[in-house]
Amino acid sequence: MRFDGKVVVITGGASGIGLAAARRFHREGAKVVIADLNDELGAAVVRELGPERALYQHADVAAWPEVEALMQRAAKAFGGLDVLFNNAGVGSFATTPNLSVDEWRRVIDIDLSGVFYGCKAAIPLMRERGAGAIVNTASISGLRGDFGFAAYNAAKGAVVNYTRAAAIDHAREGIRINAVCPGPVDTPLIAGVNQLQGIRELWDEAVPLGRFATPEEIAAVVAFLASDDASYIVGAAIPVDGGLTAHTGQPNLPRLLGLQAGVAGSGGA
Repeated sequence: MRFDGKVVVITGGASGIGLAAARRFHREGAKVVIADLNDELGAAVVRELGPERALYQHADVAAWPEVEALMQRAAKAFGGLDVLFNNAGVGSFATTPNLSVDEWRRVIDIDLSGVFYGCKAAIPLMRERGAGAIVNTASISGLRGDFGFAAYNAAKGAVVNYTRAAAIDHAREGIRINAVCPGPVDTPLIAGVNQLQGIRELWDEAVPLGRFATPEEIAAVVAFLASDDASYIVGAAIPVDGGLTAHTGQPNLPRLLGLQAGVAGSGGA
């Protein structure tokens, strides 16, 4: 019950990582406000959790007035705001010459500006409580580059550095801001991957743990970062990726050469 009596806002909270986080925070005692664009799924989450400690609001995170209204409604309904999980986001697949200006703006507006809007609206309310915690969903794609993900890489990289800047600005107010950087996660956002023959196998092979994360595994880290257990963590960008970014990207030579694990070559580096 780390969040007993706390008020938590989650954007993109009707499915995937956001839904797993809503369940996790609620299970630990929080009053949860879920924002999404899918009203049917949002209403279903409230029915599941119960209206006493759960609320849904339709909100487009790319629209500042809607984000501001979301935070104000959460504070009015439950008496304040303690935690914000800026989770809503979209993907985009295109290299720069093939990326339309409209698509670039859409990804930046949702994935980056949506995080800024959430923090801008939440921080004054957290000041009134004397403390707060914000967790932003970045990505390992904000820590490294990917083939064909120009807009997404740019937006998530900016989320990582914006998180650092906002964190140091507000740490002495008792407001901790951090980012979680998931690797591949089994969510509706990448459900199409399973339809492409051989792609999922290649992706699983690239991850040292050999599989995608579950949304619940990401939600566990989000809940940790938002809790008092992480009271001295400020401005961090935590990879939750099964070891993917720990890898240099070079081929698995022991496997290719048929060597047993732990057999090292001779000579210097």
